[in-house]
Parts: sequence; C-alpha cells; structure tokens
Amino acid sequence: MPTKSSLPLMLSVSGARGIVGESMTPAVATDFAAAFGSFALAARTGETSGEHRTVCLGRDTRPSSEMLSAAAAAGLAGVGARVVDLGVAATPTIGVMVDELDAAGGMVITASHNPVQWNGLKCITAGAMAPPPAETDEILRRFRERDFDRAPPASLAGRIHDDRCHRVHVERVLAQVDVEPIRSASLRVVLDSNNGAGATAGRMLLEALGCEVVAVNDAPCGNFAHDPEPLQENLVQLARVTAAENAAVGFGQDPDADRLAIVDERGTYLGEEYTVVLAARRMLQTHGAGHIAVNLSTSRMIDDLAARHPGAVVHRTPVGEAHVVVEMKRCGALIGGEGNGGVILPSVCWIRDSLGAMALVLALLADARRPLSDLVAEMPRYVLIKHRIDLDARHDAAALARRVTEHFAGANTSTLDGVRVDLDDGWVHLRASNTEPILRVIAEAATQQRARQLIDEVTAAAGL
Repeated sequence: MPTKSSLPLMLSVSGARGIVGESMTPAVATDFAAAFGSFALAARTGETSGEHRTVCLGRDTRPSSEMLSAAAAAGLAGVGARVVDLGVAATPTIGVMVDELDAAGGMVITASHNPVQWNGLKCITAGAMAPPPAETDEILRRFRERDFDRAPPASLAGRIHDDRCHRVHVERVLAQVDVEPIRSASLRVVLDSNNGAGATAGRMLLEALGCEVVAVNDAPCGNFAHDPEPLQENLVQLARVTAAENAAVGFGQDPDADRLAIVDERGTYLGEEYTVVLAARRMLQTHGAGHIAVNLSTSRMIDDLAARHPGAVVHRTPVGEAHVVVEMKRCGALIGGEGNGGVILPSVCWIRDSLGAMALVLALLADARRPLSDLVAEMPRYVLIKHRIDLDARHDAAALARRVTEHFAGANTSTLDGVRVDLDDGWVHLRASNTEPILRVIAEAATQQRARQLIDEVTAAAGL
C-alpha cells in the first residue's frame, strides 16, 4: 500500500483530489483552476458580456479550503474569468448559482466525504452540472499540459462577492414541493451537518418548511465532529438524538452537502441507499411513472420501486454524477442519483443535492401521515456490503474486471464501469474509485451471509 506521502493527485470525472500540502497544494489549485477557466471561457467564445466570463467559486469548511480557494481564484482570474466568490457554500448551491447567473462555470473547493487531510477541486460547467467525460478529458489535458489561455493585463477582472446563494437555492427547492402540507405537519427534524458547508442552507430550508429543527454539529467551522462520510458508524450521535428528541426523521449531510443519509424516528440508521429511493417514490407519486437514472452501485430497491409504477424505467450508468446526468438528459428523467445518498432533481440543479432530497422525504412524510419506519417497512429489504481494497501498481483494474466477467460467464454482467454481476439472489460490483486510490467491491443480497459470499467470490475470481 502506498504511504500517505506517496498518494498521487486523483484526477477523474470527480475533479482533482489529494492530500493537502503534498499532492494538493496552492500551486496545484492555481493550475487546475486555470485549466478549468481556460476551458470554460473557450466554450463561450463570442459571448463577451461580463456574465459569460463569470465563474462562481465556493468552498467547504475544511481548514485548508480558504487557502486553496484563494489560489483557485488567482488561477481563474489569470485566464480572464470574473470570479464571483460565494464563500462557504454547498456544492449544489454553487451549481444553482452557476445557473442563476448564467455563468461560464463554477468551481468548488472540497474533498466531499474524504477525511480532513484531503481537499480537492470540483468543476461545474455552464450547464450547471459536473463536466461529462469528454469535457473532463479536455480539462485534464489542459491541466497536464499547462495549456492555459492567459488573459492580457487590461482584461483582468477583480473578484466580487455574492451572499444570496443560500436563499436562491432554498427558494428553488421550495418551489418543487407543496409547502403547506409540510408546514401543517409540524415535523421535528434533527440535522447533522458535521460542521460542514450544508449547515446554513440546510437549516434555512427546514425552517422555511415549518420544521422544528434540532441542529447538531451545525457550526460551519470545518472541525468535523465525526468522520465525514455519512455512514452508520459515523452517525451514532444523529441516531441517538433523533430517538431522544422524538423527531420524525434525522438527516446527515456530508461536508459539501451533496449527499444525505437518513435516520428514522426510532433512531435506526436507514443509510444512504434509501435516500434516492424515498425521493424517487415521492416524485413517482406526484408526477406519475417516468424515467429514473442511477449508477451501477445503487441498490435494487430502485428497481423494485419502479416495478410498482407501471411505465417507470430505471437506467444504469457508470459511477459519478456526470455519467448519471448525461443519461438523465438523454432519457428525460424525472429524478436521478446515486446510492451514496446523492439525489439529482433537475428542476433544482443537475448536481446531487441534499436539500432537494430532504424536501422530498419531508413531503412524503407529510402526505403519508405515518412514521418513516412504516414507509420503509413496505420496501423489500436487502443487505448491502461495501468492501475496499487498497490499489497499488500490482492491480490492473481492467484485467481484474475481465477475470470476474469470465468467472461469471453466462450471468447478466455490465462492464460500463468495472464489472457488475446480477444474479437472481443478489448483485456485486467491482470497480476502481474515482476519488481514492482503492478498489471498491459492493454486493447486495437478501442476507448478510449471501452478500459476503458474493464479495468473497468476486475477490477470489479477480485474484485479490
């Protein structure tokens, strides 16, 4: 396994990510921002107004984010961008503002769910979405080759600040639900933002929906109260407080608030897999059968839900919200997302959004007038196991996928992203992570024993 100091800069459809002071430095941030800014402004050649040179910039609350944001602002300005600094804001909030301002793009300083020693840069295109793979390739080419379109001194623009972003985002979300029934339900909600970027807008939304908010870890200071990934072992406090406060639901955001985990009224961790399923359930209830796009690592529960709504169709994509959005646009999806708690609601923005997810779940609760645990009990229950293997030079992800495909010859397999094998009693997915130097092996079945068997069978077949 590589030591921490040897971990490379991770470059993928999720942007750039690395260890602060090692692979992620101010110089890297400046160059990566210059590469993105050059790409974004070139895409708007001929559109010369200030708005079309605008790039929105925001950050999460990590101690390193302000430093890297300043470096990124310099890189953007150096290629002629008019930088609108949104300060601390959730990734989807920055996406909303790219659309609101008709900007050339947006950049977010965040490492999302990674530990505090990590940081990174996410890109948002003029379409207010993560760059599709072909555009990502061009941004990364510019970065590697230092192909920057430096602006002449006379055209350089200053950085300006805009403090409307949280309000604009919340207003968009409110427009997607029937607000009065939620307000009338007077729901008590626990929100754990882990002292991250979602705290301000998250509380603003819940209060606008008439909820009694019990906020934990809501100081946007970057001192994470627990490990950032919203997994069960990291949300013990949220579960305990939700039960103790007799709340209707507990919500857990990751540091840049594009993912949401859910705890029911008893303090039972439902997990991220239920987030997109519950949100999609509400959309199908209110809009009728339609298309849903999710990635290959998302639970079979979404297929079970679609089967209950004749005409609903589930589309599968490689992991990464950029892939999901491309498919959503292609098929005209009502909703999309990923099984990691990411919900994409096109009428808000083309980015995973914990605020939109919260609003849809609350609308579901207000309409059902039953506890969340009752609604979950109506769904087929599976056990999903996520296993990780450190990736080093000995591992060729493509070769590993070929071995697994050969082992499961005759089964229903997809090689869109690594390899996913679907069997009658479960499925398993092996792929290389976009954001960490690891292999992920995810399996789902009716029992933990069977899910574990699938993990073991795949790792053995791959020779791991």
